Amino acid sequence: MGVLKRIGNLFAKPEPPKKEKSMLALMPGDICEVSLVTYEVTGRVHNRGRNAVVLTLQDGNTIMYLHIEERETLQYALYSPLDGRLDNPSEVPTELDLDDRTFYLEEEYEGHVLVNGKTPFLQGGEQHVWQYQSDDYRLVRIEWQNGRFMLYEGEKVLTGDVKVIRANHA
Repeated sequence: MGVLKRIGNLFAKPEPPKKEKSMLALMPGDICEVSLVTYEVTGRVHNRGRNAVVLTLQDGNTIMYLHIEERETLQYALYSPLDGRLDNPSEVPTELDLDDRTFYLEEEYEGHVLVNGKTPFLQGGEQHVWQYQSDDYRLVRIEWQNGRFMLYEGEKVLTGDVKVIRANHA
């Protein structure tokens, strides 16, 4: 290496650190790990008004849903689909009894969502959400959009148990 090149390297600016990839930015085709299980992101529902996304995750035949919301910190909840039926959004109760466990309504909101990839709802639009929690910290989430309900059961996930493996879009 020449002397001039060495001198030039002394005054060269260091490369900026690579921006850490955010779970909020993941898109279909990306790979993440949740609680030591590796998933492919196959769908994404984004609620800009709440700075939140629900990622559809697939590991083989298993489909899970990761709710990510940025408040003071990133908060995560992992859900599986729940069999059940509701007929009318105005009749969603404030308490749910499922499998000898009572869930209490914690939060109810609505907002416009954008949809990418494979999700329970085929297109974006106004979505209404009810989030419940039991005394032993289990979660239930109910979504209503375009005349259709989806029900999920899950639990909170620690931030350290969630990481981006490969993000093509972030």
